[in-house]
Amino acid sequence: MKQFVVYFAQTLLSFRLAELNALAVIENVKLKYDPRSLRVDASCLLVQFAISKPSLCTQSPFLVVEMDSVDDAKKLLTRSILIKEIIELWAHADSLDALLEEVRAIPIEQHNQYLHKRFKFNVSVFGSTLTIAQQVQQIERFSFLPYLGDIDLKTPEVVFTLYQDFYDFPNQGLPSPENPIRLFWGPFVAAGDRALIQKYDLKKRDYLGTTSMDAELSLIMSNVALVKSGSFVLDPFVGTGSFLFTSSHFGAFTMGADIDGRQIRGKDNKNIDSNAKQYDLTHRILGTVVCDIAHHPWRATPFWDAIICDPPYGVRAGAKKISINPKTPPKTSTHNPDGSPKLPQTVPYPLPEVLTDLTSFAAVHLVPGGRLVYWLPTITETYTPRDFPRHSRLRLLDNCEQNFNKWARRLIVMEKLRDDELDLSVDDLAADVDAGVWSRGGIVDSRQVSVDQDGVVSFVEFPAHAQFRKVYFTK
Repeated sequence: MKQFVVYFAQTLLSFRLAELNALAVIENVKLKYDPRSLRVDASCLLVQFAISKPSLCTQSPFLVVEMDSVDDAKKLLTRSILIKEIIELWAHADSLDALLEEVRAIPIEQHNQYLHKRFKFNVSVFGSTLTIAQQVQQIERFSFLPYLGDIDLKTPEVVFTLYQDFYDFPNQGLPSPENPIRLFWGPFVAAGDRALIQKYDLKKRDYLGTTSMDAELSLIMSNVALVKSGSFVLDPFVGTGSFLFTSSHFGAFTMGADIDGRQIRGKDNKNIDSNAKQYDLTHRILGTVVCDIAHHPWRATPFWDAIICDPPYGVRAGAKKISINPKTPPKTSTHNPDGSPKLPQTVPYPLPEVLTDLTSFAAVHLVPGGRLVYWLPTITETYTPRDFPRHSRLRLLDNCEQNFNKWARRLIVMEKLRDDELDLSVDDLAADVDAGVWSRGGIVDSRQVSVDQDGVVSFVEFPAHAQFRKVYFTK
């Protein structure tokens, strides 16, 4: 296998590996890497700063991966949102002098494919800055290379790229080191296409609501859900339809449901349908249904390839479900005096119940290998990895945090087991994943585990998100 360097966008750091792994599955690319290499223990470098932070870790945008071919690397970039670019790795070291020695040792046969190509050099720096003069000085040190083609800065046939990683010290309150900590060099493969973010930018959308999900996160969720051409995708809390549009963009057939029909219908001819027309996706969006996740019209059979949603948690919109309100019980008639049908009564729907019903629904209605992808609001101080419900037929794949200081939201990604796979044990369900690194989470006390009639497993009686709304509005 060949080595490559993936250069990530420096945003949504904990989501990067989740998307990368999903893209490898979608494109059928064999991918190997060490997830711990993105978390760099920088304590050994702090002596020069005279600052005591022995546990300091920093996030790097560079990840060395192994793949079979350059074509495989290009496949990962066709729809990636969080990858800026990829280079083939020909040499790497912890100083420029050491890197140059590595480059000198490259066999001439490896250079032959580029000997007569028009080329240019590019220097990319993370965690510091270099002047143009400094970059030129570094490039000139590669003058021993055997390339005979013309230097072409506008239309080169190959771009040799030098990555220099100074780490993310400024965001840790520390000065940048004088020299890069590690360097990578090799021919440029391709750049990602983050232009999709602009296409589905909320500022350009015809119809919006208070809970519309931004384009970047919506696209990432469609990727980690393995959405592709021909997939059937459901958003059971559809709101204004953000996930329908991004999933349909990737070729899925989508449907949405919501207990609040007003969000679906919109106002003044602006609604989900008008957005679908705006993006020319009316042939992909199959329709919407007014219902809740506990009372729905779907047959109890595996059908959906992905369930993608942002359950309401009471900040901009509270969850409700169909039920009899004891304060105003319904009358016997099911019709209004004018003959129109009465709408069913609704009652508040506590978030823990929402997540339990969602997990149960996914275990039944996802096809084997299908994915459940949803947002979990959490209280930073009291959150534990066992807060959210599990199911013996749903394997946890990712738990990605977007932190907002005292509160956060986590993207939970689960995959339904194949028919020939055994149910997950309680110990397996208690395991957690953080940025691609798994932990067992300690010994499980069976007295604290509850399993409901639908097979949903709960590890804590009062999860942190049960009080999310109260804490969110507490200054």
